[in-house]
Amino acid sequence: MTNGLGLGDAYDATIRQIKSQTEDRARLGMGALMWISHSERLLSADELCHALAVEIGSTTLKINNVPSIQTVLSCCQGLVTANTGSSTIRLIHFTLKQYLSRHADFFDKPHSKIAETCLTYLNFQAIKDLSASPSRDPRGTPFLRYSSLYWGAHMRMELSDRSRHLARELLDQYDNHIAAEQLWGSVNKQFFTSRIGSDDSAPSELCRRSAIPEHLNSRMPFFALHCVSYFGIAELAIDLISTKERDVNQRDSAGLTPLMWAARYGCEEVVEMLLQQKDTQPDMSDMRYGRTALSWAAGSGHEGVVSLLLGRRLVNLGSIGRRWGKTAQVINVLSRRKYVNPNKQDGGRRTPLFWAAGNGHERVVELLLGLEGIIPDVPGDCGQTPLSCAARNGHDGVVKLLLEREDVRPDRPDNRGQTPLRHAAKNGHDKVVKLLLEREDVSPDRLDNFGLTPLLSAAWNGRDGVVELLLGREEVISDRPDIDGRAPLSFAACNGHDSVVKLLLEREDVNPDMPDNYGKTPLSWASRGGHDGVVKLLLRREDVSPGRPDSHGETPLLLATRNGHDTVVKLLEARMATTPAYYNAPEI
Repeated sequence: MTNGLGLGDAYDATIRQIKSQTEDRARLGMGALMWISHSERLLSADELCHALAVEIGSTTLKINNVPSIQTVLSCCQGLVTANTGSSTIRLIHFTLKQYLSRHADFFDKPHSKIAETCLTYLNFQAIKDLSASPSRDPRGTPFLRYSSLYWGAHMRMELSDRSRHLARELLDQYDNHIAAEQLWGSVNKQFFTSRIGSDDSAPSELCRRSAIPEHLNSRMPFFALHCVSYFGIAELAIDLISTKERDVNQRDSAGLTPLMWAARYGCEEVVEMLLQQKDTQPDMSDMRYGRTALSWAAGSGHEGVVSLLLGRRLVNLGSIGRRWGKTAQVINVLSRRKYVNPNKQDGGRRTPLFWAAGNGHERVVELLLGLEGIIPDVPGDCGQTPLSCAARNGHDGVVKLLLEREDVRPDRPDNRGQTPLRHAAKNGHDKVVKLLLEREDVSPDRLDNFGLTPLLSAAWNGRDGVVELLLGREEVISDRPDIDGRAPLSFAACNGHDSVVKLLLEREDVNPDMPDNYGKTPLSWASRGGHDGVVKLLLRREDVSPGRPDSHGETPLLLATRNGHDTVVKLLEARMATTPAYYNAPEI
């Protein structure tokens, strides 16, 4: 570039330099670029060096072939650098990755080669011996974790005959292979920490774990068919089922079936293949959360998988369900088709629609709402409905779909007395609040079990857009206090929400000096928290007493001084100096 070449030309020249080295150095240089630019995550120096040393199809790793990271870096002619802090390897600049992606001809089927390398490594005799060892100490095998976690991801992108053969070799012994433990350790964190939103009124899945039968707690948590279902490699799933009699409904140590894994990660081809097996039971619930394949697919927004599963739904769900008590086995016999109940609840009493609505998957919600016999207003064990959950998370498109249903109660409270409007107001979802306020059957000033209205909640959290919408409704009492006597203005002042305080002070029906049950005024709360912006707004009002003590005899000045808020102290002293009469506080 210093010689006047553009960035692309500089990369071209450097690649030519790499290829012009000796055969071994050129192989290392281009191999490193391939791995770094196509890996699923950043590689450590040891991982990269061991990956480059693997000879595809061999049975052992020749340690002498493992290059040093200094050698690899020198072979890359400055295009690759090592992070000293994390010991990871990366390209010198993000534009290099863009450049390499535009020149796909530099690497011949990179994902296929990476998959073959990973599988060769996992099939090494040393790794097999490690799998059979009771101690299972993976130290000294730095490439084991990446190979175990990502071989399937690369293979799914580019399938080759060699990778298929190597995968079959691995899968034949997978049920007792250390790669299964490695993969399980990773997906366990991803799979079992999903939740709907973050509101504490809707417990996460982890709070709803049911006891797992003892016989499912095997040492090996993952099986071959579960593995390929997770990765979504239909060709391998077909091989496994056709070459060996397997239980397609087999549960892993968490009680999940292959169909559940494929549904959760949107692997349509695997789902379709599994549904074609005569023994597959598509409406089974997992043993941990009680969720079906439909529930997992709906919660993840996999429209194609949801459509496949709903193809197994009964035509007249409502009448047969009532007649036979929704006994799947009886219905299967009568209908001669596999049964999927779209209203089936999990261990937290959440339906597939609940999960889809809570995560904002509009198309899946549309599919489910279009079913005859769907019940759209089923509350979970916390009392929240699909509408409540969608409103809480701000999914206005889903809220609009649900509000079009006559069998959805838009003002239905949960177990804490909190309505969809209350949830949307708390989280500042203006569009959802507006949709709900357009409904005549929604009460905009309804108290929950804690004595909070939507306005109080919005003021506490500084949701000025929501506050403005609520103040526009005649039914909303702008000065309505909670059970402790604190009005919305005190809530906003306490947390320093200047914009909300300003909106409330513009109202004639708001008392800017209203004390709560403990004698604290909005100015007291703002002074205590050191919110000088709010203090300035309040002190502009002549009807605010800067020296008014609370029930403990503490004035705003005392509260500000005690907490070290010098700016607020100066503001209060300046106001009190200009109006000496305020030194004599009124009786409370």
